[in-house]
Amino acid sequence: MAAIDELMALRSLPVPDKTELIFSESDPVLETNFKLAQTASAALASVGVAINDLWELKTGRRQRIKIDARAATAALRSKNYLQSRNGEGVFEDLTDPDHEANRGLTGIYQTKDGRWVLPHFGLDHLRGRMLNLLQAEANKGSVEKAVAKWDALELEGAMDEASVCGGMIRTNDEWLSEAHGKVLKAKPVVEIIKVGDSDPEPMPGGDRPLSGIRALDLTRILAGPIAGRTLAEHGADVLMVTAPNLPQVWPYVVDTSHGKRSCFLDLHKDSEKRLMLDLVKRADVFTQGYRPDKINQLGFGPEKLTKVRPGLVYVSISCYGSDGPFSHRAGWEQIAQIMTGLAAEGIQTSSEYKPKTLPAAANDYITGYLGAYGTLLALARRAREGGSYHVRVSLCQTAMMIYREGKIMNLPEDLRLNLAEINALRVETKSHLGDIRHLAPVLDLSITQPYWALPTPELGSSKPIWV
Repeated sequence: MAAIDELMALRSLPVPDKTELIFSESDPVLETNFKLAQTASAALASVGVAINDLWELKTGRRQRIKIDARAATAALRSKNYLQSRNGEGVFEDLTDPDHEANRGLTGIYQTKDGRWVLPHFGLDHLRGRMLNLLQAEANKGSVEKAVAKWDALELEGAMDEASVCGGMIRTNDEWLSEAHGKVLKAKPVVEIIKVGDSDPEPMPGGDRPLSGIRALDLTRILAGPIAGRTLAEHGADVLMVTAPNLPQVWPYVVDTSHGKRSCFLDLHKDSEKRLMLDLVKRADVFTQGYRPDKINQLGFGPEKLTKVRPGLVYVSISCYGSDGPFSHRAGWEQIAQIMTGLAAEGIQTSSEYKPKTLPAAANDYITGYLGAYGTLLALARRAREGGSYHVRVSLCQTAMMIYREGKIMNLPEDLRLNLAEINALRVETKSHLGDIRHLAPVLDLSITQPYWALPTPELGSSKPIWV
């Protein structure tokens, strides 16, 4: 399993033996040639190993880690299994009609020069800007005709200029020959950069691996919230910070916020910026998903915050990464797939070639787990030797790791996760929405079994304070 070796190399410690780290099942699970189950298992297992390292720092003991590949694959689609109980007592899927309409427009369309592009319509304001750029109406037929008037790279450049999300489908070889692909290829899939000196900070006491760890979560949709949710399931106090005017996809908010608290702060207001800086001074982790220029303009870049709070672990999560000619671009799950070659080699449903995206948001979820993994490694380094750290992960780096993991050919028919195994992975909780059911944490630890101590919160329901 190349991915687990790649991730374990980032620890600079001996690889756990087979009695400590146990994998079960493998690919294929879903209808894709790419080894999503194996890559997801590696990312989740790495989180378990890093938790074990911190547990050993606290207690001197280690524990057994198990991850089932089918459960790991289900975790890449957890929003699909989120339900709430209706007035008749029946559980129904939670969906956002506006988001589903935007998703219906998002797709792969052919251009005038015979290439393919994916324009992304994920949020209402992005849909409006994309339709304005294309001079199209809000239906697939109109978008298809509009895209067909452009050459692919010309349209990608226009999307960049208009600050919307999209791009030309590339093969993996094309991506690696791009200047940006070359920049990412030279980097580890998780970057952990020491950015300041400070005294060592032993892990706080408590009966959970992350008891006493305080994490600020300034992310939305989808990788960043998964990173924060992962810290919460091991005992961290995770306070997610948003503002009432920021667009959200509310089923994703519900599904990625288990175990967290939520407050509102408008970082464009000086008084609320000061409240944020007060939170930072007592935080251990600060996770953000803004583009590099935007977060610096707000005054919350890594250089400033690690001076405000020496010893801070600052986490940046993006689509394209922090360096390279595309780093200023925004992006979503599908953008990482089309740029890096995953979509170009998707399963074909007919003899006529058309790129195809993956049957799961693998880049989003795995990037979230990798962000958590980097955070845990940085906390361990801080405990041993001190220092402030900048952890950087990106959807495109994750997509490249999925590609490196290789493919399985000659897939069997009817690949899927059945309802019985999904139900075995789900739990029921009481929330501000009433009774909901959702996937429980899928990582299995023998001593400190992960769980969320708090139900998914209503946005803005907590004060901006540490408890």
